[in-house]
Amino acid sequence: MSTTAQRSPVGPGEAAPSFALPAVARPDRLVTLDDYRDRSPLFLALMLGLWCPFCRRQLVQLASVDDKLKAMGVQSLAVVATPPDNAQLYFRFRPTTLTLASDPMLATHRAYGVPKPEVTPALLSAMETVRVNPFGDFPEPLPPAQLGALMQKRDGYQYTPTDQADVERQWPQLKGQFLIDRRGIVRWAYIECGTEGLAGLGKMPSDDVILAAARDLGDTH
Repeated sequence: MSTTAQRSPVGPGEAAPSFALPAVARPDRLVTLDDYRDRSPLFLALMLGLWCPFCRRQLVQLASVDDKLKAMGVQSLAVVATPPDNAQLYFRFRPTTLTLASDPMLATHRAYGVPKPEVTPALLSAMETVRVNPFGDFPEPLPPAQLGALMQKRDGYQYTPTDQADVERQWPQLKGQFLIDRRGIVRWAYIECGTEGLAGLGKMPSDDVILAAARDLGDTH
């Protein structure tokens, strides 16, 4: 799976790239890495636009683990790749306790080296043959496009023009998660498809894996 030219994913021991992104709840306010420096470790989740059915499901999981991380002194930030007003509309009807920031142009994904596979005939062919069922709630694994369509129908989700623009700009961008200590150093990282190839589409670590990584930080209190 080839990717467009960019830096390698940020890994443990590296300084976390700085960012300054509009807060979804208050777009006039920026959320920055410095907000957490010397105050709290940060669990940073870089998601796609809300057009992505896997991302919408993962945001629910992230909200669940967020409460457990907070009990350990770790704050969470989910970056959604859509404009603030589109995110506000979605979360008005599906409230979340997550702190959210907006990055429709995927600048943070690029800064952290989260891959975007190059669209080639080989990739398109592989997307038709690979089978995924990341949440285990369908009877059998299916091609990603077919599974995504079924999830959209189940969710009753309809694209807005903004969603469609996000799809055209973002696909097939992957997602990433990073645990950053209070000094701004990445201590743990997960990149979608990083170990399983396309079979890892839509997957994210379990709560237990994330919490174990947070415990290993050693400076959460």
